[in-house]
Amino acid sequence: MADSLRLYLRYIGVSLRGQMQYRASFIMLSIGQLLVTAVEFAGIWVLFDRFGSVRGWTLAEVAMFYGMANISFSIADALCRGFDRLSDLVRSGEFDRILLRPRTTTLQLLGQELILFRVGRLAQGLAVLLWAIHTLDVAWSPWKAMLVIAGIGSGACIFMGIFILQGVLSFFTVESLEIVNTVSYGGVEAVQLPLSIYRPWFQRFFTFIIPLACLNYFPGLAILERADSLGTPAVFHWISPAIGGIFLMACLQVWKLGVRHYASTGS
Repeated sequence: MADSLRLYLRYIGVSLRGQMQYRASFIMLSIGQLLVTAVEFAGIWVLFDRFGSVRGWTLAEVAMFYGMANISFSIADALCRGFDRLSDLVRSGEFDRILLRPRTTTLQLLGQELILFRVGRLAQGLAVLLWAIHTLDVAWSPWKAMLVIAGIGSGACIFMGIFILQGVLSFFTVESLEIVNTVSYGGVEAVQLPLSIYRPWFQRFFTFIIPLACLNYFPGLAILERADSLGTPAVFHWISPAIGGIFLMACLQVWKLGVRHYASTGS
């Protein structure tokens, strides 16, 4: 385990050194990421400025959901570039080379590239989250602070799991299915707002199928001391971030199954 961690850190070091050879490009891409996500939140701010609240949710409460979702997604998106471009590796036959190396495929794909300019999205999400924490009328405690951190970690695990499942589909379709983007990129858009504003079937999908509600919605209910429209108990809101780790482990098992059924393209 320690040896794998050292190797992974070396992978990351090589990736970072390579990207920092073009510092102007890194700075511009990071600023671009920050500005794009800032425009997204500006749209939410305009909505609340016009209507005041949405189904009883205030701007500060939504800002907390927004910040947690974007921080989680930026972490997963930066780490999982290898899985995101797996279809190219499968189609070109490069994945065969990965299989021949004496390291796990998961480690090698995670170490393919750390997309450093995702720090722009992370910084913007962090700024919104800190503003929400400062603005909310909440009796903060160490437990609630830890719940925010746990929710972000849970969300990163869930998004990483989604990217891994996208990679698994490449073994069977060669091309990566764009429909997965409706769950990954579309998912982060959906959970930027409280899940209770959506239809019941949509709430159940992001609770029981793709558990993105465990990223920010359920932890947010515990922090804000609010009840859930689906009727889930308060104790579940506190332990819901654990679902993220379980989801990631399940996705890794599916990954192993996909690798066993992989057949080279022969190219």
